[in-house]
Amino acid sequence: MVSSTFTYEKAKVIQALRFHFISRREIKIMIILINVFAITSAILFYVKKIDPRAFLVSSALWFLLMIMFWFVLPYMVYRRERTFKDRFKAILGPDTFTIENDNNSRTWQWVQFSTWLETPHFFHLYFSSNSFFIIPKTAFEGEELYEARKILREKIKK
Repeated sequence: MVSSTFTYEKAKVIQALRFHFISRREIKIMIILINVFAITSAILFYVKKIDPRAFLVSSALWFLLMIMFWFVLPYMVYRRERTFKDRFKAILGPDTFTIENDNNSRTWQWVQFSTWLETPHFFHLYFSSNSFFIIPKTAFEGEELYEARKILREKIKK
């Protein structure tokens, strides 16, 4: 069993949310399609097959998409969620994951998580493709980080 207390750092949470949005399959497909559209319009504009407005529209769409997923969505989620402003205690037990703050606590069985992912600053524990909980790796010191990884590896299949 591993237990740790933590708070969230805004810059790291924003980066974790960016990673979440950009890693979704539907977002990847949309980015690929927008890039193909932008490259195709650039080539067609270069060979004088299309009007400059089409190239401008494809470029604007690409910039807008990147701004939405890189800046707007992560900051909106961070601002909306009170979770990121609390102090928590996470308990990774043999059968359950428990999260506590001053007002409340919540426990989940490990089987309720569909997958987990480790990024440079967080462990992402996914209930579904859109519902997840992040635990900062800084919450664990020394051997606790190794133990947390071991528990997540054993209890949640990637």
